[in-house]
Amino acid sequence: MNKDTEVDMKEVELNELDLEKQPMTGGEPGNSPLGTEKNGCVKVKVPEESDFKFTGLSKEELMKVAGTPGWVRIRWVLLVLFWLGWVGMLAGAIVIIVQAPRCKPLPEMNWWNSGPLYQIQDVDAFVENDGLKGLVEKIESLNQLKVKGLVVGPLHTVQKDVPTMLDFTKFNPDVGTKEDFENLLDKAHKKGLSVVVDMTPNFNGQNLWFGNAEVISTMEKLKRALPLWIDIGVDGFQLAGIDEVLETAPGEWSSLREMIQANRTEGTKKRALIGVTEKTSATEVSTLLNTSGVDLLLSGVLEPNATGTERAKAIQYLYSSQNQTSLAWSVGDSTKKHLATLVGSKLVKLYQLLVFSLPGTPVFSYGDEICLEQQNGTTFPKMVWDLEKGMVGEQQRSCRSFFKTLSDWRGKERSLQHGDFLLLHNSTSSLAFLREWDQSERYLAVLNWGSSPVKFQLNHESLPEQVTVLLSTDPAKHAPEGAVDLKKLELESGQAVLLRFPYSA
Repeated sequence: MNKDTEVDMKEVELNELDLEKQPMTGGEPGNSPLGTEKNGCVKVKVPEESDFKFTGLSKEELMKVAGTPGWVRIRWVLLVLFWLGWVGMLAGAIVIIVQAPRCKPLPEMNWWNSGPLYQIQDVDAFVENDGLKGLVEKIESLNQLKVKGLVVGPLHTVQKDVPTMLDFTKFNPDVGTKEDFENLLDKAHKKGLSVVVDMTPNFNGQNLWFGNAEVISTMEKLKRALPLWIDIGVDGFQLAGIDEVLETAPGEWSSLREMIQANRTEGTKKRALIGVTEKTSATEVSTLLNTSGVDLLLSGVLEPNATGTERAKAIQYLYSSQNQTSLAWSVGDSTKKHLATLVGSKLVKLYQLLVFSLPGTPVFSYGDEICLEQQNGTTFPKMVWDLEKGMVGEQQRSCRSFFKTLSDWRGKERSLQHGDFLLLHNSTSSLAFLREWDQSERYLAVLNWGSSPVKFQLNHESLPEQVTVLLSTDPAKHAPEGAVDLKKLELESGQAVLLRFPYSA
């Protein structure tokens, strides 16, 4: 075949390809400007491939591979790792529990140990001559002070220094009736307040028990009257001059004490027996606590004229010789004089802080929370209820707020309730001590009732370098929540602070 023939064959093949590319509308005239018929392009829609989703192996596929040696080894390895981890965590938990410090068991506490007691010696002076009915109306106000118990009265009838006119079963008509007292108990108990009745026989006379010759007969009258008061539902009894009774009629005293403390079964609310003595010696007070068997004993150990060193020794002696649940603290003669009268209004907050911080039960007379002073020779001044009136209103409001805050902290902090007592500093005019309980927050009370500033350098292994101010008698000098360097702490005359810091292992 020559070259010309080869060229012709290629043209034929190209022409045939052109014919194959004719448009599908080639049979329709007028579609081509040249009248020729050619095939057009066809757009074919190709379906998109759907996303592939793995659904795991089927049951048959799993059964095929489950028994293979590789999977068996993997399962055993995972099982061993699981149990090793579980045993390791268990061992770690046991080690932590064993090495953790043990929680100190809480001491047995009675209702009179849980907060302050509030004494209302003269009901009419307290409620403006409304007697027990007026006192019922003041329960809510007393509850706001966070007190735990009221000591009311005496309420019985007696003619001053006349033992034959003594009747423990009859209410003084100037105060109220039995029904009034029952209403008081009901209202107080609903608010969580306990009520103690003062049964001191000749409370306004020369001798509280009418003299030694009348002690036994007076005790007999009291024992006959006790069932009446117990049936009414009182939570305790207070008696002053118990040292005289113990010396004169110890047998009668034991019998009386057994009657009052007879309900000491588990699960029942105990009745309190509170004694009052004028003794100021810590040694004598401790001895009287042991021989009398009272639950609490009020004394003059914290008399205002005592020096800081004397107070420190007395507090330390009573704390070391007695269970602190039997200790009660008040300043001076708690049954006859008010705190502001004894120490002066400027030092009331300082002594409030002292009494609330000591190990034991704080006890106050009505009006001590507002710096109430005795005036014009009155033994029991009228209580001031409207603190907005008078020039001293601001001072009284501040004093009450300070008292309320202290009472609140005393009732909820374990270190203040039943914590250990550690004396850190004492001098003629100043005192510092620590209250601590197990792993609870610590509290440090520092007081200066002297006439000059005192610089404290408190160093002890239990103390950190800095602590936080909880309360201060002078917030301008030591603001609450402010930090204090214990090596540079300085208090002005009449100042006191309550400091706190966390437990550190």
